[in-house]
Amino acid sequence: MTAFAGIRALRLRALRLRALRPGRPNLALPVVAGTAAVLWLVAWIAEAPLADWLTFTVLNLQHESHLGETVGFFLEDMPKILLLLSGIVTVVTLIRSFFPPERIRPLLVGRGLLPGSFAAAGVGVITPFCSCSAVPLFIGFVEAGVPLGVTFAFLISSPMVNEVALVMLWGLFGPWIALAYMAAGLTVAIVGGLVIGHLKLERYVEDYVWELQGKAAAPVQIKLSWSDRLSDAWAYTRTLVKKLLPFLVVGIGLGALIHGYAPTDLVAAIGGRSNPLAVPLVVLMAVPMYSNAAGTIPIVQALLGKGMPLGTTLAFMMAVTAISLPEFVILRRVMKLPLLAVFIGVVSSGIIAIGYLFNVLAS
Repeated sequence: MTAFAGIRALRLRALRLRALRPGRPNLALPVVAGTAAVLWLVAWIAEAPLADWLTFTVLNLQHESHLGETVGFFLEDMPKILLLLSGIVTVVTLIRSFFPPERIRPLLVGRGLLPGSFAAAGVGVITPFCSCSAVPLFIGFVEAGVPLGVTFAFLISSPMVNEVALVMLWGLFGPWIALAYMAAGLTVAIVGGLVIGHLKLERYVEDYVWELQGKAAAPVQIKLSWSDRLSDAWAYTRTLVKKLLPFLVVGIGLGALIHGYAPTDLVAAIGGRSNPLAVPLVVLMAVPMYSNAAGTIPIVQALLGKGMPLGTTLAFMMAVTAISLPEFVILRRVMKLPLLAVFIGVVSSGIIAIGYLFNVLAS
């Protein structure tokens, strides 16, 4: 707990120092922002033809060959996803600078379980925290007196359904899959929060967490200039992209191998409609993995391209982001095993049910 308190103290000190800094108008700011937006748009338009040229002209690989399809997928998807990630995260972080975490918790305090779970799941969509943030978020919500079920609705929704993943899904697959994923994730988060809230499992939260309740520091009011907001947004984007880059390379590489080499018959046998256990099987396969929603999108793209049903594919994506083994290890620091087991069981059951449901709806 000393580490969390130290991090919070350093953050507040940095914000106070920034607030004391005299503001200076930055006349070049609109020019820099506009130039960056134009360059992003040019890169977005040019990346697909450039990838095709590199693959089949410069490297002289053959169309429809396994190696050609694999390399082409990787060279096209790597810049595409990096562009989506950098652009979306910068804009979202800029918008989120007007809604700091201090404003989130009061939105969830004092509500009943049902409206609180709906509110928490909705707030989770616009706050793209990953599972590595689960412990400080859990502690912060308990400090503020947010009910346990409402807290879990947020913890499920935030890594599973966030605006970055939704916009990337929309850009790559169209609105139907993006909206289907959002509806599925929100359903799992809300139902999970309601179930855990009704079971009254507060006694299985680690004792030291409850001891912090009521001791949260008062929020610090900080006024930031547009220059500060843009600088912070770009700094956060750079940090996040560097952090996610290894996962993206692995995810896009795996997606490229699936796209180029995995036989359609094998994919259909494991995750196809003919296998009645396909949905729980892919959920089980996802548990040892660790990624955020953005990192799984290249794999999802390849699996859908090979003919895996929509529900099974969405179940895989949700499981990787919401019930991965690394997240279990992280959450064990703040909750006892019975509560962790209930969390895993409720979320897994919800994901499997959503997978079967969307397979039926999309058939």
